[in-house]
Formats: sequence, C-alpha cells, structure tokens
Amino acid sequence: MNTEHLLAEAAKHRDAVGGSLHDRVTEAIYTDAAQIADRAVTRDGERPAFVLDRAIDQVVTSRIWGFPIMALMLTGVFWLTIAGANVPSALLGELLTVHVYGWLHAAAQALHAPAWLAGLLIDGVYLATAWVVSVMLPPMAIFFPLFTLLEDLGYLPRVAFNLDRLFMVAGAHGKQSLSMMMGWGCNAAGVVATRIIDSPRERLIAIITNNFSICNGRWPTLILMGTLFIGATAAPGLTSLVAAASVVTVTIIGVFTTLIVSAILSRTVLKGEASTFSLELPPYRPPRIWQTIYTSLIDRTMIVLWRAVVMAAPAGAVIWLISNINLGDLSIAAHLVNLLEPVGWLLGLNGVILLAYIVAIPANELIIPTILMLTLTLGRSQLAQAGVMLELEEAQLTTVLAGLGGWTTLTAINLMLFSLLHNPCSTTILTIWNETKSLKWTALATLLPLGLGIVVTMGVAAVVRLMG
Repeated sequence: MNTEHLLAEAAKHRDAVGGSLHDRVTEAIYTDAAQIADRAVTRDGERPAFVLDRAIDQVVTSRIWGFPIMALMLTGVFWLTIAGANVPSALLGELLTVHVYGWLHAAAQALHAPAWLAGLLIDGVYLATAWVVSVMLPPMAIFFPLFTLLEDLGYLPRVAFNLDRLFMVAGAHGKQSLSMMMGWGCNAAGVVATRIIDSPRERLIAIITNNFSICNGRWPTLILMGTLFIGATAAPGLTSLVAAASVVTVTIIGVFTTLIVSAILSRTVLKGEASTFSLELPPYRPPRIWQTIYTSLIDRTMIVLWRAVVMAAPAGAVIWLISNINLGDLSIAAHLVNLLEPVGWLLGLNGVILLAYIVAIPANELIIPTILMLTLTLGRSQLAQAGVMLELEEAQLTTVLAGLGGWTTLTAINLMLFSLLHNPCSTTILTIWNETKSLKWTALATLLPLGLGIVVTMGVAAVVRLMG
C-alpha cells in the first residue's frame, strides 16, 4: 500500500468521524473524572455523596462484620445445597441403582453372560459410576451455580480482600486467597491458578497448601457425614442447618490450616519477604442468572462429573475384584482391611475407611461409595450381594455405617477431618508436578497433608478416648 493510498484512507476516516472527535473524547474523559471526583472527594461542611457499592463494602469488608458475613454466606450456600439435593439425589439413585440396574441384569441373563462378567461390569463398573452420578450431580448442580452467582455478583473479590490481611501475616501472598477459592471447586485448578502469583517462593507456598481447600470430590463425604451423624443430633427441623454448619466449620478449619502451614513454610524452608498485593474491587452488578446457571452447569458441573465418572469406572472394577477374589477363606479386601484395622483404630477411623482412601486415590468422589460397598460386603449384609454397590436410603445408610461398620460420632468427625487433610488426588499430584517440575516439592505437597491428617485424627481420637 503506497503513501497516497494511506493518505486517502485517512482522509476518508476523518470525514466519517467528523472534526470534533478530539473534543468529544476530551469531554468524555473530563466527565468521567468529574463523576469519580464527586464520589471520592469529600469537602469540609459537605456530606459525602452516597455510593451504594461503597456503603455495602463498608459492611462486607469491615473488620467486625466481614468474617461473620462470609460464614453466614457459606452456611446459606451449603444449607441450600444439602436441603435442595436430597429429593433429586434419591430419585436419581432409585432410577440408576434400582431400575436401570435391574434392566442391565435382566439383559445379561437374556444374553447368558457369565456371572463373573456381569458382576464385574454391572455390580462393579456400572454401580460405582451410578453411585457417583446420583450422589454428586444434584449437590454440584446446586453448589456450583450458587458459587458462580456470588462470583458474578462481585462478592468473591471481597472475600479475597478480607483474607488478604491474614495471608500477609502468614508471610504469604494475598493472591493466594484467590487460588484457595479456586481450590474449593478443584484442587488441580487451584494449583494452576497459582500462576497469578509472580513470586516463585510465594507461589510454592500456595501450591503446597492448596490441598487444604475442600475440592468438589470431598463435598459429598462432608455433606453425608454432617447429615447422618452431626445433623442427626439436632432437632428434626434443624437437621439441614446443623449439617451445613458442620461443613462450614470444616471449611473454616481448612482456611486456618492453610494460614498456619503457610506461616510455618514462610519461616522455615521457604523464607522470604511477602510481596505487596494490590486488589481492585470490581463494582457490584446484577448477576446474570440464566447465563450463570447454564455456564456453571456446562463448564463446571458436567466437566467435574465427567472426570468423576472416568475415574469411577475402573475403580469400581478394582473394588469388585478385590471383594470377590479370595485368598484362603477371605477376600483380598478382607485381608487388606484386617491389615489396616489397627492403624484405623489409632486414627479414630477403621480399616475399611483407610482401604477406601487407598482405592480412591484417582478421585475423592469414590470414598463414600467404596466405604459403603466394603462395609456391606465384609459385614455380610442382606442388603447387598458380595462386592455390589447399592444406593441406600438415609436410614439404611445409618444402619450400615453405625450397625455393620460400628461407626460412632468420633468416626464421622475424624472422617471429616481426614477428608480435609489427607493427600491430594492423583490428578492434583500430577498437576503439582507439571507446575513445579520438582520431585521434592511434589512429594512435600503430597505427604505434608497426609502426615498432618494422621497427626490430627490420632490426637482427636486419643483425647476423646481419654475423656471416655
């Protein structure tokens, strides 16, 4: 393109925008500046202009009310999740684990499939997958849209603002509060989100402690334990609220654990000065409800569910095999449970729970299905065949865990604590390796939570037993 053509194009565009473009841009800049000054500048003898965003922020980010409002907000989200997921979860469970399960076995009989093949594919692979779907889909379909609505509203940056002071005291970066909140959806995503932290030292602290954020795979375990054991101690009308409060309590424990471990790391193996952090609070805006629901269901719920299903299918096969292959008079699962039982007792848990955590390393979503199946199988319950996962009503779940499994409130509380503090899942471990390229830091990020979980649950169990 030659010079004459360029000049001709410029003249054409100049004619299109008119000769007053510079004046209009300048006027718009000064108008915006005047509006900002009217909101921000105060003069003696004049009352400051009322700004709704600033009035709300004075409450939700205050030193007095900021943290109680955060706790109430989380309690409300979990209460809606727990109360709203009960009915659809039961209906979905009945469809998948009763009707579809029966149809599949009928089809296997019609095709004269070998019993071992039908057991492996239907009682193992299918039922593990069906249980994960029925347990995870309803609460995640409620939790993720609610959490996304808070994000879209502009509240989550205020949470980060409140937590920034605590992270600075801990010697960590304020942006770690943002990656921690990402970890509440998925720890692997939280680890990747630490890329927003420029300091390598502070980023390592965020990576190592991200596992203390409760990921989506651990919510079902916490919600179930809170409902069956903690909520059951309350009056009937308060069951869901008390269960939600117990889950929020564990979440808050996770936040404080993150801060304490960050402080220890920043003063020992990862010494250094904390970087400054400037956080711009975006304006509040009306949430785009339908768009938020759609995107959170597609981009979060379904992706998380698909990952759980992919992990659940092979794990279900492994669970069925170890429950149905015998060595001597006992199955492989029974031998492993007996081997782990003394360690489980020390931790206030049992051998079944520890074996479930070993089998479910690929995905935390498998913990409760594995525990129930192993408890049913090893307890010789009439509710299930050997190595078969079933969807049970809440009363039956209590019967299985408390009756056959010998569970107590201590078991449930320590399971909630161990679920918070145990090692990351395999996906998160791989993500940590990809982000750090260091065996040392990957091992520390994996073993530190596990060691802390062992120490905490062992301590709680010892104190409770000493108190009788």
